[in-house]
Amino acid sequence: MSTDFSGNTQLWNADLAPTTEAQRTWRWYHFAALWVGMVMCIPAYTLSASLIEGGMSGWQAVMTVFLANTIVLLPMLLIGHAGTKYGIPYAVLARSSFGTTGARIPALMRAVVACGWYGIQTWFGGSMIYVLLGVMMGGEIGGDKIAGLGINGAQLICFLAFWAIQFWYIVHGMDSIRKLETYTAPLKILICFVLLGWVYNKAGGFGTLLDQPSQFVEGGKKAGQFWSVFWPSLTAMVGFWATLALNIPDFTRFAKTQRDQIIGQSVGLPVPMGLLAMMAVIVTSATVVLYGKALWDPVDLASRMTGIAVLIALIVLLVDTVSVNLAANLVGPAYDFSSLAPEHVSYRTGGYITAGIALVMMPWKILESTQGYIFTWLIGYSALLGPIAGILIVDYYLVRKTELNVAHLYRDNGEYSYANGWNMAAIAAFVLGVLPNMPGFLNAAFPALLPDVGEVFKTIYTYAWFVGVAISAVVYGLLMKGKSVPVMPAAVKT
Repeated sequence: MSTDFSGNTQLWNADLAPTTEAQRTWRWYHFAALWVGMVMCIPAYTLSASLIEGGMSGWQAVMTVFLANTIVLLPMLLIGHAGTKYGIPYAVLARSSFGTTGARIPALMRAVVACGWYGIQTWFGGSMIYVLLGVMMGGEIGGDKIAGLGINGAQLICFLAFWAIQFWYIVHGMDSIRKLETYTAPLKILICFVLLGWVYNKAGGFGTLLDQPSQFVEGGKKAGQFWSVFWPSLTAMVGFWATLALNIPDFTRFAKTQRDQIIGQSVGLPVPMGLLAMMAVIVTSATVVLYGKALWDPVDLASRMTGIAVLIALIVLLVDTVSVNLAANLVGPAYDFSSLAPEHVSYRTGGYITAGIALVMMPWKILESTQGYIFTWLIGYSALLGPIAGILIVDYYLVRKTELNVAHLYRDNGEYSYANGWNMAAIAAFVLGVLPNMPGFLNAAFPALLPDVGEVFKTIYTYAWFVGVAISAVVYGLLMKGKSVPVMPAAVKT
């Protein structure tokens, strides 16, 4: 059977087509470098802050972050398998479960979340430029805040400048991102050790934060409340990479072998994430000695350095944020938007759309409070993406037994067209996976409008990602049970 899928331009373009042997250039160290590059970012660094502010000790915070990333590694590897085996992106893989038309729903869900993250990281990058200019000019810049925006003119210009810097990589495509990640990952590791050395020498040690007990012990401010904080925190930490757990095929489709993607991801995600959390706690502990208060924001810390150190620190943070943002928050939605209208939207055009949406989302408003960051943003979108992950995993492993008819993924009258392009089993499983979390989300996002939804729904919401995965997986498995699924002829494997 022909492997030329280009006839149906509603489902195919060159960017969505299965990767060729020549395109499969990623080895395990590329994936490890990709994850080290993405892990070493400002939002990941500040995760420990939110946990310690919630009452955890330094070690409890580090172990929570490590455990969450070990958990989210599993769907990464499971879903990533399809990308390597068939060379297809996430938006195409979703067609096997949701249908050739229905797959646009999970693609759009993933894309919108990524646009939010792209905006958040762009805001961090713009903030660094703003801080650097302030240090160079010897004081606060920008004047009064702009009505309706909540930021001043200089902050807006810096945000737009950093947004523009990233545009070069959108234009130059996927390979430029791979090179950026590979070359900058060792630099980031080196900088971490340099930072540890700097604070140790400056503070004469690592401070007392590591020795401080949690607030949950007897006599503490939150005695006996550990589990009520731990579970929503763990869910939020899982949610941090829930987007990548879905669209990881966008990267693994370029892997040389399954071994490369499995080893690379296993080496690159849980341990570096835990080590970054530990470094954040250690460095922040030292800032208590140096500045009399805990400084969890690395940009704030960099601004307090003197001489050439502040320039070097902020340039490194800028490079770091560019590499993270492009890999984690651009590649996925670029493919997703392309899958919505392949005839008109290429990967590059999808990148332009992502960057445009990020501008109008005003990401600084999402970050105004820890409550909004964790309970509204991180847990909120994990409630949407968890059900999709459950459906994809059950479909690929239990329903399909890892066998896909690649040619039919690009046909509107084939095996995955279901009923007019929609698999209602997947839609029902997704809706039922999301519904139990909606009351808790609305209560967290709009407390004034919905001040109380009952303890049951609040408790369910603290486990949002896990609840969504479990319900959607079970429902989808039951609805698809007994349905005849054709076995793919060997001739159409790629």
